[in-house]
Amino acid sequence: MIASLQQAKRLIKIVFGVTALIVGVAMLVLPGPGVLVIAFALAILGGEFVWARRLLDRMKEAGRRARDVISQRPPEGS
Repeated sequence: MIASLQQAKRLIKIVFGVTALIVGVAMLVLPGPGVLVIAFALAILGGEFVWARRLLDRMKEAGRRARDVISQRPPEGS
């Protein structure tokens, strides 16, 4: 009974994560915070799948690089 409860929870996480991922991808062309929803979905799926964890880590790194580029000051004298 405990194993079936754990399997049910896992299935719910997977279905919710995949649904959120699809909605997030749709929001890339529709109004809405698509990138945030995709990150949220990958965080949910990352607990079950290695590919989702790796993709989320890549998104985080890209966000850090973008933040660093944006926060740099323009060169002095230009």
